[in-house]
Amino acid sequence: MNVMTAFSLSGKRALVTGGTRGIGFALAKALMQAGASVVITGRDADRLDAAVSALREEEGAGITGCVLDVTDTRQIAGVISAIGPVDILVNNAGTEQVCASLEVDEKLWDTIVSTNLKGAFFCAQAAAKSMVSAGVGGAIINLCSLTSCVGVPGAAAYGSSKSGLVGLTHALSAEWASNGIRVNGIGPGYFETDLTGVFYQDPAWCAAMQAKIPLGRFGELEDLAGAVVFLASPAARYITGQVLYIDGGYLAAI
Repeated sequence: MNVMTAFSLSGKRALVTGGTRGIGFALAKALMQAGASVVITGRDADRLDAAVSALREEEGAGITGCVLDVTDTRQIAGVISAIGPVDILVNNAGTEQVCASLEVDEKLWDTIVSTNLKGAFFCAQAAAKSMVSAGVGGAIINLCSLTSCVGVPGAAAYGSSKSGLVGLTHALSAEWASNGIRVNGIGPGYFETDLTGVFYQDPAWCAAMQAKIPLGRFGELEDLAGAVVFLASPAARYITGQVLYIDGGYLAAI
């Protein structure tokens, strides 16, 4: 195997949930640049169309979109049925709402956990079924978080869902390896997105957080590109059940 061509995703089909903006959009772009044809999903049809158009303008053909609410298992099955077998799934769709644990109600808990954990499992299950039916294996990449392994005040539901994703990654990697399906995760550190942008408006918070990051800066979305392409590619063919934290050294230094 040539080490350079091992990173190519030419001829592969990838599904990226929550791919209309932020991290999902950046990961879809990276997969396209590596040669994959990509399907992105989102709940808002207008935003989905805009994201597809933007990716097509930047990277050319090889991008389509499907409306999907990952908390609806029937919609998940419908999307996989419509697009056919996939080689790569990136479980990126997620939500968060900062809330003191004493104030979390059942509705908020269910919204976060159903989107981040339940949705990821059933997307993985549907994708894996398509991979098994095609008989060629595949790669699943779950979007974990620093809160998968450290506690953050105000993020009990979110942290629980992301910790659950690590357990899910371990369990599915062990169970589906015999089918040629690799399951890994990436854990972004501090990246400014629509979901987290409110924090970055506070100069004191920014200064305090940057002081905890050995590389001295927040992550840029392009910093995630190499990791997702690597884990999706033949270059990572002997890697499964792992979570790669892309955090500028934050976890190593706390």
